[in-house]
Amino acid sequence: MMNRFEKGVRDCMVPTAELLARTTEPLHRAILLNWWRHVHLEGSGQFDKIVAPDMMVDEPVYRVTWGANPTVIKGKEGVLGFYNSVSEAVLWHSDDRIAVADWGVVDELTFHQIARGEDLRALGYDVPEADRLYHASSRQVFLWPYDERARLAGEHLYEDPTSLQVEEVDPSEAITPEQVRRIHLEGLRALEAERGDRYWVYDGA
Repeated sequence: MMNRFEKGVRDCMVPTAELLARTTEPLHRAILLNWWRHVHLEGSGQFDKIVAPDMMVDEPVYRVTWGANPTVIKGKEGVLGFYNSVSEAVLWHSDDRIAVADWGVVDELTFHQIARGEDLRALGYDVPEADRLYHASSRQVFLWPYDERARLAGEHLYEDPTSLQVEEVDPSEAITPEQVRRIHLEGLRALEAERGDRYWVYDGA
């Protein structure tokens, strides 16, 4: 039986699919498909494909305001370092309010992670025990600028710290990084089967 955490990961791109179904502007559709593929690539650990020239501009800028340690990351090497630093985390999002425009995507969402207390403390979150497992969630705004070729130019991640909620999770209920990777690989295969090869590339049509 699918538990609440697995269901959350599996359902995280449903709002994107619903918005894409209502979107007719070719550039906007390409941006949404890049965003959709990006999430699955990130979740499955395929970071090199995220920074490929057909997915990302040459000099991306990430602004990440998580916990007590906001940071700015510039360039593809920095971006790869950022992704590798969270590669074993269990991350997903829900409750989206998503929109797309010529400049990119904005999504107000609830961002979730399952992590050990020591890892959450490193982000600046106040959790009771370093060796316990927790589900942390908060409302965040993801603002992702894109260029005229529907390539990602950066990620601006803004957290509302007043919305932070933390609950202890029994390890028997938690979803693992391996399970998350499998779910996102399934998502990638489904996208390619439905939309064909290089569906995310914008040709300006």
